[in-house]
Amino acid sequence: MSVYNTLAEGLNKDLQSGAPQILEMLSERGKSIYFPFKGILGQSAEAKSAKINATIGTAFEDDGSALALECLEAMVNVPSDSFLYAPSFGLQKLREEWGKLLTVKNPGLAGKTYSLPVTTAALTHGLSMAGYLFLDPGDEVIIPDLYWDNYELVFTEGYGAKLKFYNTFVNGGFDVAAFSKALNEGKPGKRVVLLNFPNNPTGYTVTESEAKALCAEIRKSAEAGNRIVVVLDDAYFGLVYEEGIAKESLFVSLVDQHPNVLGVKLDGPTKEDYVWGFRVGFMTFGFKGANAAQLKALENKAAGAVRGTISNVSCLSQTILLKGYTAPEYAAQKKRKYEVLANRVRKIHATLKEHPEYAESFEVIPFNSGYFMCVKPIGVDNEELRKELIANYGTGVIVLSGLIRLAFSSVPIQYIDALFANLHSAIRKLRE
Repeated sequence: MSVYNTLAEGLNKDLQSGAPQILEMLSERGKSIYFPFKGILGQSAEAKSAKINATIGTAFEDDGSALALECLEAMVNVPSDSFLYAPSFGLQKLREEWGKLLTVKNPGLAGKTYSLPVTTAALTHGLSMAGYLFLDPGDEVIIPDLYWDNYELVFTEGYGAKLKFYNTFVNGGFDVAAFSKALNEGKPGKRVVLLNFPNNPTGYTVTESEAKALCAEIRKSAEAGNRIVVVLDDAYFGLVYEEGIAKESLFVSLVDQHPNVLGVKLDGPTKEDYVWGFRVGFMTFGFKGANAAQLKALENKAAGAVRGTISNVSCLSQTILLKGYTAPEYAAQKKRKYEVLANRVRKIHATLKEHPEYAESFEVIPFNSGYFMCVKPIGVDNEELRKELIANYGTGVIVLSGLIRLAFSSVPIQYIDALFANLHSAIRKLRE
């Protein structure tokens, strides 16, 4: 039997009392991690009000302000304390603000119980923290066969887990039956599922009916005795361009789905608010019957994992975001940026409609959201096509999951016609 630090034992007892199924979902790392409240950080917190504070490794001017270079301070209109360390949990006010925004963007969360978001260094780090907390070597992560290749680095190379695939699309929609089969194969036990909507690489978000069907399958599997960690990679959340598509995160249903279902929502401003280099994300937990102590235990474990890997997330980025979220013009500006992408999607649909001959060269994979769409070239090698497009058409694309991924997010609207014309022409040339 493993022996854990007394702080870890305390968090594990909080989970064991009333939610033992959640404790069983944790990896060995997840069970052993804790936040070091009695270490340097805890002692520093206790000394905050002291007149002479010689506790933490930051430097201050003699007047008590951060010892920052004036040339750097002049570049950013933020308080000097933005140059200091942020807490490993993240800036408290930003966590609270993001929690409020979750309900604004997902009205179905109103009145439901879930944790306060813990700050991560954007989505990739959030995925890694999910691996830290929930994956032991040899565990499986159930994902669709059209997936972001970084999952292999994070889960397989990072934590020794295996990726278990199921078919993504059937009859132009999400293959819920294939998902259910993969989820329920084998004897009842722990399952780790990753759902990514809008999906990278396909740019597909499930329809409202598909979302209900997915959640129903998860609930049935939980009722059959499976303990299911559902990791939601919501990196592109909110970027939905068609009616009838799920506008809210699946987290809305998962937080009170079943005691055996733990929702882990990973999201952040990277794509939602167009701040790719800020490297700020959030990790939020929820399950049916959760109480404050159990959710706090998960927050503490997540913050402990953050502390043990990167210490904390950029205070400057968090401060700027907090100012942005409380700015009166934030919502209007965000809507304008969304329309830039939505107009490109409308242009893509118009272009494809105007050129039915393109169907002879490539199949368009279902898409309705996010930054991307995919096509399946007909009769050519994808890698040869990629190189041909660069060499002779001045066009760059990505080969991923056996498809060609097109990032319309980075293509000005005036080049949309040329993008597809070049694709069609290059395929025809390679088939000659």
